[in-house]
Amino acid sequence: MTSYAIISPDMLQIGDQFDRYQIQAHLAKGGMSDIYRAFDLVNKREVALKVPDPGMIGDPAQYERFQRELEVMKTLSHPAILHGLGSGKYNRMPYLVTEFVHGQSLRELIETRAPLPIDQAIDITLKIADGMAHCHDNGVIHRDLKPENIFITANGQPVIMDFGLALTKSAHRVTYSNLSATMGTPDYMAPEQVEGKRGDARTDVYALGTILYEMLAGKTPFTGDNNLAVMATHLNGTAPRLDRVQSNVTPQVAAIVARSLQRNPDARYQDMRAFVDALNHPETADLAILDQAPATKANQFWHSQAVQAIGISVLVMVVIVAVALVLQAIR
Repeated sequence: MTSYAIISPDMLQIGDQFDRYQIQAHLAKGGMSDIYRAFDLVNKREVALKVPDPGMIGDPAQYERFQRELEVMKTLSHPAILHGLGSGKYNRMPYLVTEFVHGQSLRELIETRAPLPIDQAIDITLKIADGMAHCHDNGVIHRDLKPENIFITANGQPVIMDFGLALTKSAHRVTYSNLSATMGTPDYMAPEQVEGKRGDARTDVYALGTILYEMLAGKTPFTGDNNLAVMATHLNGTAPRLDRVQSNVTPQVAAIVARSLQRNPDARYQDMRAFVDALNHPETADLAILDQAPATKANQFWHSQAVQAIGISVLVMVVIVAVALVLQAIR
């Protein structure tokens, strides 16, 4: 077994010991950290160990995101929420420890089996929504719901992970992370996120509606040639009717999904429980919402203008973050 004076995730191999955890397998590598399956030598149990990239320690935004994740998980207790077990530092390197979930990511399930059967997709959505309602009750907005951040256990229970971009009721100021939150994967971002706003429970409703659409259609509702084009479509496009993309989807279910994907947050379900209620009672769906025309070439001009506006906004945010980091370094 090996221990290191300065830990780098790239150096951890099967059998290595990191603090009291013995590495069993490398599970995933993200933009800011590596995740391992490990064995807790003290408590004699299998866990997931999240170790940041060493370069992250000098990045205030990424470090804050890493630290926030465990603080959020400490406030939550729900079958659909990943359970945090603890945190620590080993040779100056912080780390997080969570339960180890056996199963596959929702991304893997979609890629191998989508379009999913309607009953299965709705069951997964209802369980995720119930977990997210628990988050919202505790003042936590996820803001990064996507199939990669949801695991499905062997018994079909979804488990929501990665609360690094979460907004909490105690977060009153705009941080570097808030700025960088608009620069992630755009497919599941609500229009207000594209505009750089903080978001609320309805932001998570939009993301979950996008996930449900993808599970049923096998593709996301908003597409484009690049990230900026996708973001622009969120701002001025309308998702194609789901019942016309997949003929086995009823107009009622299509209408429920369409409402969750409304550009104006006030026009969406106002919380996860309303979304759940609609899915449990599809006969009450307002089919008039399906009359909205999807984006066509007629609005390509406005689409191009939105792309330009988003590009400028992203550039401005990058400049702001860069200036802030320089000022911090000077201090």
